[in-house]
Amino acid sequence: MKETKQGLASAEARAAMHELMGAFEAFKAANDERMEAIERKAGDGLLEEKVARIDQAVGAAQDRLERLSAEARRPQIAGTVEADPSTASRSSSPLLRSGEERKSAFAGYLRQGSTGGLIEVKAGLSTGVNSGGYVVPEQVERLIERRLMAASPMREIATVRTVAGGVFKKPVSTVGVESGWVAETAARPETDPATLQLLEFPSADLYASPAATQTLLDDAMVDLDEWLAAEVEDAFAAQETDAFVNGDGTNKPMGFLSYPIEADATQDWGEIGYVASGASGAFEATDPVDRLIDLIYAPQSQFRANARFVMNRRTAGIIRKFKDADGNYVWSPATQPGATSSLLGYPVPEIEQMPDVTADSLSIAFGDFRRGYLIVDRAGVRVLRDPYTAKPYVLFYTTKRVGGGVQNFDAIKVMKFAAS
Repeated sequence: MKETKQGLASAEARAAMHELMGAFEAFKAANDERMEAIERKAGDGLLEEKVARIDQAVGAAQDRLERLSAEARRPQIAGTVEADPSTASRSSSPLLRSGEERKSAFAGYLRQGSTGGLIEVKAGLSTGVNSGGYVVPEQVERLIERRLMAASPMREIATVRTVAGGVFKKPVSTVGVESGWVAETAARPETDPATLQLLEFPSADLYASPAATQTLLDDAMVDLDEWLAAEVEDAFAAQETDAFVNGDGTNKPMGFLSYPIEADATQDWGEIGYVASGASGAFEATDPVDRLIDLIYAPQSQFRANARFVMNRRTAGIIRKFKDADGNYVWSPATQPGATSSLLGYPVPEIEQMPDVTADSLSIAFGDFRRGYLIVDRAGVRVLRDPYTAKPYVLFYTTKRVGGGVQNFDAIKVMKFAAS
């Protein structure tokens, strides 16, 4: 059955990819016709509507392909959440027995609110009801993290690190160690040491309160691990992504667009450099692609090998119409399931939390996000069962601690939609 589902998913992904390629070819033909009409000064409103309609179809096909790819990346769990005690007792591995017992005790807590087994299995790890619930088993925590990795575009492109403390501190070298050439017998003068700066990434509470009926909880066929992970996935992913992009650092991560933004030529450490689009709230009319090329070459060469563009779908819809000097479209759709569209040869993961194109907006980012942005997960996800607040529903107040911020300010550049 699992192989059949995987085969169907693969077939759907291939169909979505072919749909995207067909829609993009139709879009190019219609847009070429529109451009020819503009050059003849014979603009047609119906033709403009046709291009816009096909562009929407391209976006819808791409969304479908990305959704199917994300679903394929989500972890699949075989069997039910509760372990058979007899099976656990027969196991020769103490670690396996411990893991199964923890899952079984946690399932009992979710279904009936039983805390006895949970406290016994979680000796020394329970946070207590007064401080927010009980730490979930590591299997459930890993399941939530894997689902978040598939649902959050920033987690896919940034560095993710799990830590034990509330604040992760990372020393970085803002000015490297000096060196020089010297003769074999010449004196070795002392060189200036590296300049170090300590970056701090505090973690903040991220919470969600999925609700379930007691009937759902009483159903032994329901996989409560998978249900809980699926319920918090979308809520956590949307809140996280917005914070990683726009967060102000107050009780949330610091988004890369919230740091000081300065012209790339005058950027200092602690600031994000920008390249101007050439016009206020728009691309430069004559050579918009040149501005994208300027953005590509703003980071140093070591940050371009694994670089990518980041923008939302509306900005991508604008760029999709651009051509290079040879008349070729600079935007290319995904050529295989699981891949992303590309712009001038670089991947383009769409992040809807990026700003729309307006005056002075920072609507496009480019760089090596894995080296530039760090996401910090504090180990331990907590769940508090609440059968009283929203009767007859049972709420599961779920919290995890997440931090984030820029760790290398030279690795990420942005485009500011301004004349200069």
